[in-house]
Amino acid sequence: MEPLRILLVDDHLLFRKGLAQLLDSQSDFEVIGEATDGIEAVGQARSLHPDLVLMDINMPNRDGFEATRRIKTQMPDIKVVMLTVSEDEDDLKEAAQCGASGYLLKNLAPETLFQQLRGLAAGEAPISRAMMGKLFSQLAQQGQALARPAPTEKLSARESQVLALVVNGYSNQEIADELNIAHNTVKNHLRSILSKLEVKNRAQAAAYAVRHGLVSLPRNSPEDTGD
Repeated sequence: MEPLRILLVDDHLLFRKGLAQLLDSQSDFEVIGEATDGIEAVGQARSLHPDLVLMDINMPNRDGFEATRRIKTQMPDIKVVMLTVSEDEDDLKEAAQCGASGYLLKNLAPETLFQQLRGLAAGEAPISRAMMGKLFSQLAQQGQALARPAPTEKLSARESQVLALVVNGYSNQEIADELNIAHNTVKNHLRSILSKLEVKNRAQAAAYAVRHGLVSLPRNSPEDTGD
């Protein structure tokens, strides 16, 4: 299996070099380029065509939002994940509007970063747990984005457990480990949950659960900080 080819975009040299070393220490990641601002990011993305761009938000010359918008417009197959210190809900919303596939905070532990990026290859959206509640609260308030309510009695006990873990930011593999079930079993449960709740994806399923009081909003997890 080919490693995930990554372009790092951050104006802080020490952070960028340290992150490159961390990622390159993993056999399934390969840092193929670096950029110091949004202008360089677009140019590097065009010349290197990485699988993934890890993008800071606040940078000189062109910020991460505009760079992401241009990359996704010109090269829609390249995935962009914001890697930032900002916990601002407006920044999270704008990142999604620009086409970012995920939103991670810089204070997360290295192993959590690796796990989040590996989930990206499986179709999951990397997002720090500190931001999960904010995201799902926004989605839950957008009634038009959710399908009509379905009777929650339709969910089995195991499906309810899986849904609770989704709301708390667990990846498919983390859910499998937590419940001691196979990864494919988790995927089957998720498909069933989406069908029963009549929603399109795991984010809408989580928003439904929060909106209807089925699951409490997640608290910030120590996994984001490494404590």
